[in-house]
Amino acid sequence: MKIVVIDGQGGRMGKMVVEQLKGVLPNYELIAIGTNSIATAAMLKAGADFGATGENPVVFNCADADIIIGPLGIVIANALLGEVTPSMALAVGQSSAHKVLIPINKCNNVVVGVQELSYKEYVDLAIEQVKRIVDK
Repeated sequence: MKIVVIDGQGGRMGKMVVEQLKGVLPNYELIAIGTNSIATAAMLKAGADFGATGENPVVFNCADADIIIGPLGIVIANALLGEVTPSMALAVGQSSAHKVLIPINKCNNVVVGVQELSYKEYVDLAIEQVKRIVDK
């Protein structure tokens, strides 16, 4: 099973996701894709098995991913202060992978009906969803 974690900015959320996934699913390889090198480095430091940075790694790895995890912005062109290119958002959106999107209401993108939770609480919910997908 190919699990891809995508994050940008400082990689704080991606780091939390990788740490928790490695704790609950230690036998699965995690691929960390950062929209910038700082995010990639944070996720690799957290225990990701492989990492890459930028548009082409997102496009390439989404093509055959089983699960893609990241902030809501990874499906919105120019999100994360412009770090998500239109090609990246398209690759995530067109992927047949299960997408576990963490609803961070920033950058003028708001998901109505979502509670305001901390990063940790959202990541905990995302990890539970990944476990449900893997257990099927």
